[in-house]
Amino acid sequence: MIRSLLFAAFASIVLASCTDAANGQSAPSAKSAFQAQRGEGLPYEVSDTEVWDVPDPVSARDYQVFVALPPSYRDQPQRRYPVLYVTDADYAFPVIKQIGRRLNVERPTVEEYILVGLSYAKGEGGMQSRRRDYTPTPNGPSTAPADAEHGKAAAYAAYVRDQVLPFVAGRYRTDERRRLFLGHSYGALLGAEILLSEPRLFDGYILGSPSFWYDHHHMAEREKAYAAKHKDLSARVYMYIGEYEEMRPGDPRYAKDVNMVTDTRAMDRALRSRNYPSLRMEVEVLNDEDHFTVAPRGFTRGLKYLLPAKAP
Repeated sequence: MIRSLLFAAFASIVLASCTDAANGQSAPSAKSAFQAQRGEGLPYEVSDTEVWDVPDPVSARDYQVFVALPPSYRDQPQRRYPVLYVTDADYAFPVIKQIGRRLNVERPTVEEYILVGLSYAKGEGGMQSRRRDYTPTPNGPSTAPADAEHGKAAAYAAYVRDQVLPFVAGRYRTDERRRLFLGHSYGALLGAEILLSEPRLFDGYILGSPSFWYDHHHMAEREKAYAAKHKDLSARVYMYIGEYEEMRPGDPRYAKDVNMVTDTRAMDRALRSRNYPSLRMEVEVLNDEDHFTVAPRGFTRGLKYLLPAKAP
């Protein structure tokens, strides 16, 4: 089982992906025995979850995957399930786990799925991992620390493809035709990189508040390069962005230095203009939300789009 993190930890991470000025925090180490001796409380843990070490033999970095199985998993041994892979697992994994459960409290709203969280590298803070693993080029923002490493998204995607996906498929009853990806901010930038380089790696993509501003809108050039060589893009894509993720001088609710709503709409227009026969896409600007607040609502909307409950 894994410990849950406060929403504030995620807030510092996603802000840093826009300003690159904060350090993300990884989960603290367990101190159960010490706390018990002192009569202190124990860490809160997310129930019904598993943690597995899945190292990357290429980079020699140690990563973990967090797994939550659907309620019916043990009672229906012949059933196979779609799998949702989520980046920034320290925050997103426990949040999405509970959202998925609550959506089905009164009636089936989303199909049951296996949830897999992609962790940061062991021994690293969140921003160190995500700067390196989620960005497509080494040209990070000028506000990043001088020694910050960027641009290893392709290598990290290869790790997910060659190590994580086979590990999960070999251990759980997955429906490999229905692998889904969810990423927010830099995580969505990673998702866009996969979508435009190896789109069939996942059947569906939830791309939240994507950092399309990165490296002078590099992803816009990636989209053009893909379109020049391909006549189809086989994927289902849901993109969300908060209304306030756009600059509006004088209004503190709005972003200070990037126009992420404009960027998301531009990517939407570009992809739709290609008339790809197999692309299914929905894009929403969620009102009264900013980069800090939009994720849980976007997660919910994305789950309902990609995994609607089947009619009885």
